[in-house]
Amino acid sequence: MLKQKLQQKLLQKLSPQQIQLMKLLQVPALLLEQRIKQEMEDNPALEEGLDDYDESDIQNDDYDAMADQEGDHEGDPEEPERNPDDEFDISDYIIDDDEIPSYRLTTNNTSADDDNKDVPFASGISFQELLHSQLGMRSLNEREKLIASHIIGNIDESGYLQRDVHSLIDDLAFNHNIQSNFREVLGLIRVIQEFDPPGVCARDLQECLLVQIRRITPRTKAVERATFLLEKSFTDFTKKHYEKIRRKHGFSEEELKETIDEVLKLNPKPGSAFQDSERVSQYIVPDFIITNHNGQLELSLTSLNAPDLRINRTYAELLESIAEARGKTNPRQKEAVMFVKQKLDSARWFIDAIRQRQNTLMVTMEAILNYQREYFLTGNETTIRPMILKDIADIVQLDISTISRVANSKYVQTPYGTFLLKSFFSESLQTDAGEEVSTREVKKILQDCIENEDKSKPLTDDELATILNEKGYNIARRTVAKYREQLDIPVARLRKELV
Repeated sequence: MLKQKLQQKLLQKLSPQQIQLMKLLQVPALLLEQRIKQEMEDNPALEEGLDDYDESDIQNDDYDAMADQEGDHEGDPEEPERNPDDEFDISDYIIDDDEIPSYRLTTNNTSADDDNKDVPFASGISFQELLHSQLGMRSLNEREKLIASHIIGNIDESGYLQRDVHSLIDDLAFNHNIQSNFREVLGLIRVIQEFDPPGVCARDLQECLLVQIRRITPRTKAVERATFLLEKSFTDFTKKHYEKIRRKHGFSEEELKETIDEVLKLNPKPGSAFQDSERVSQYIVPDFIITNHNGQLELSLTSLNAPDLRINRTYAELLESIAEARGKTNPRQKEAVMFVKQKLDSARWFIDAIRQRQNTLMVTMEAILNYQREYFLTGNETTIRPMILKDIADIVQLDISTISRVANSKYVQTPYGTFLLKSFFSESLQTDAGEEVSTREVKKILQDCIENEDKSKPLTDDELATILNEKGYNIARRTVAKYREQLDIPVARLRKELV
């Protein structure tokens, strides 16, 4: 049975402009530059450069209202007659002021005598190419070279073989139609392990270190003990059970120290040197810059966050030419006009979104600057106040999600270094005196205690908790362990060193 009823619903709908602003707000400076380039490629009505006209000339508030009012100006000699069938006024998009031709503004101040200061780029062979070049120097038949080449292809950037022997045999059968066996594949793995850098093609860390130490000459007693240690007590070595190793093998303290020193000279990642040379250098581009002028803090946006964008004049001139031919337009020309109108609207919306993004970034960062003024003046991390997203959202009267988007992946350059913006947000911790301090302050004290500890007897989490409690920070051992893990600091046993 069908029934009719009235129902009220409260819905929140976001306009395309709001969605575009939210997406632009959360991207950092480098990604914003790429986003702007992509937008200019997709929309020819948008270009870089300073506006040389008033924005009000291209405003489009209500096309339909303008179309309704055009009848009042019929016969006006100063304006072209408007076609009643038009949905908008082309004159809203036409820029009236004259523009200086670009050829008059171009200069060429270079000469043949000027030095070219371009930085040259170094080039070389990759890690895989180095291994293949050494493979060509071996006396192997075509079958063995094909198997060895397949093995090299399964070596990662650190120099380790990522496939076991049985998997390699299956891969050779399916991909190359080669029927091999365990002994043949393992023999070729041993051949590749003789290549440089030492330790390459190992299947685990123990094998990698053993391959390296067996190639060391001359074979001193310390090297022999280190080889024996890696073969017989590798697990105890990785867990730093030094006393257990000394009792098990009868090493003296001096012999154990010499043995450990020989192992520490080895490279656990033999391919890392080539990996570093091949890696593209990545630089952090700050979104904000804070400078201190004799106690006066000044905040600014980087140039990537404040690009100069404008409407392409060619599109405005195109509409102007269509306006001059008013009354002679055909359906195809109307489609062209609608296309140009769409591109101009899209360009204007994008420029407005960029400007609104700049305003939101500045307002939010100014609130953070004022909230953490003591730190930005002194650089002392212990002066950082507890601050959460809601604190800044209440100050700037914006939603918490907006503040989160601003703080996400943004960097600020200060006189004391460049930091991730969200690192200034931290929870509060109450001291014995009832004062609220930032957890970042506690982490800084914890890190200082670990850096200054006796490495032969590192501080345990219980001892660290006791030290913090003596300083007035009411903190439990499990909280110390959590902060230590967040600082990427291992447990006391793994921090132990032989002195």
